[in-house]
Amino acid sequence: MKLFIDTAKLHEIKEAYSYGIIDGVTTNPSLLKKAVKKLEAEGENISIKDYIKKVLETAQGTPVSLEVTEYTADKMIHQAKKLYEIFNPVAENVVIKIPVNPSFVDNKNRDFDGINAIRALANENIPVNCTLVFTPEQALLAAKAGATYVSPFAGRVDDYIRKNNGIVFEKSDYFPAEGWQTEEEYLDDNGIFSGIDLVEKIAALFDYYDIETEVLAASMRNVRQVREAALAGADIATIPYKVIKKLLVHDKSQEGMKNFTKDIVPEYANLTK
Repeated sequence: MKLFIDTAKLHEIKEAYSYGIIDGVTTNPSLLKKAVKKLEAEGENISIKDYIKKVLETAQGTPVSLEVTEYTADKMIHQAKKLYEIFNPVAENVVIKIPVNPSFVDNKNRDFDGINAIRALANENIPVNCTLVFTPEQALLAAKAGATYVSPFAGRVDDYIRKNNGIVFEKSDYFPAEGWQTEEEYLDDNGIFSGIDLVEKIAALFDYYDIETEVLAASMRNVRQVREAALAGADIATIPYKVIKKLLVHDKSQEGMKNFTKDIVPEYANLTK
């Protein structure tokens, strides 16, 4: 499974890439704005355009998702093309994020605008990351439209199920991959029992029909969820910096290193000096 970092903070991207195990970056306009505002507050004068270019250069050779802010097909297509035209020449690694369904509750005649935008961009060989995916059928339609990636929001599915059932939680809390069982039943969202269950169902669907679109597990909340996304068949997981930092942490590893240090054999250690 490939690992993307989900952030717009340049120092986090640089550090994560220094580990040699990061395969891409996902961002959104809000994260980019916050990152630039923080630098401005610290006295650095940089435009959001130049900041994005620095992100792209840092991630050279790996994809970086840039998200549209429009929500009608024509405007999303226009904005996506402009973003691609401006930024892809920097490092040839831009992917455009398009929401699977950009309509609002009171404007449902726009339900397929995202799919139409994906199809138009795919026809021009502009790679698309279809975002805000919450059902296997949404993922299927995005793949049929030509999306390069589909991003099921695993953590947000878990949040949704807990909120709908009055469960108090912190976002970083673990939610069982098999779902939350009460005395009467498993809690679910129309047959989806957890965010990882959603990832697994999409991966199985794509595998069954030999669909090449990659499953990008998004909204990762904790280390165990990353592990379960890999076991569920995700092609990629996009992970916050603070979760990446915890991937190698285990008490027994630290205990073992302390014991190794105590048991150093000088004669052996001196062999390589």
